Amino acid sequence: MSAPLFLVDDLPTGQTFTLSGPEGHHAADVQRMRVGEGLILADGRGGSVVGSVLRVGRGSVDVALGSRTMSPAPDPRLVVVQGIAKGDRGELAVQAMTEVGVDEIVPWAASRAIAQWRGERGVRAREKWVSTAREAAKQARRAWLPTVGGQPDCTTPQVAARISEASAAFVLHEEATDRLTAAKLPDSGDIVLVVGPEGGIADAELGRFVAAGAAPVRLGDSVLRTSTAGVAALAVLATRLGRW
Repeated sequence: MSAPLFLVDDLPTGQTFTLSGPEGHHAADVQRMRVGEGLILADGRGGSVVGSVLRVGRGSVDVALGSRTMSPAPDPRLVVVQGIAKGDRGELAVQAMTEVGVDEIVPWAASRAIAQWRGERGVRAREKWVSTAREAAKQARRAWLPTVGGQPDCTTPQVAARISEASAAFVLHEEATDRLTAAKLPDSGDIVLVVGPEGGIADAELGRFVAAGAAPVRLGDSVLRTSTAGVAALAVLATRLGRW
């Protein structure tokens, strides 16, 4: 089993480090790490250091620090514009997309979205996506944390603006004839992938995205749920880009 990863605000220096706070509690009291076991400390910005447990306290562990690694930022970046879904489907999508390598997730207030993020509810919902991505990144041992859109949700015009600035953009659409497996991919920059909500993408939204430079594509003959479509598309892109 690979060593567990714990996130820190800044990568520690020196020979030893005390992991405390929520991450220290998780290491000591939840995972019940023992002296001599290995772990990884990461800052979520590409930096990581391996270590081994020297002492386990109540809610903290002392760590002997070893070798350090700085992983370059992913390029091209994989950006998924995810239509807001009802219930826990959005969080399921965020979790799985993080595990397969998404670099940025943009919550989108699509016209056919059943769930709406408004006011404090929107702030709390976004924070839940951030927390879900953080925990999934730890599970996947990712050196880079994916970011979640800086506001509760994005409007269709804002999504169109992101598309116009991207190196490539694709809209998953069941009526598309072109396949994502054959689409031309850039060597660098942002690849934006738009995933609609349960109700699908409205014709007006699709037209706006195409006008901004996006290409409608499909994965296959089956129609996937909003919680799985982005994951499947990311798997295709990760394979084609050599990440997998």
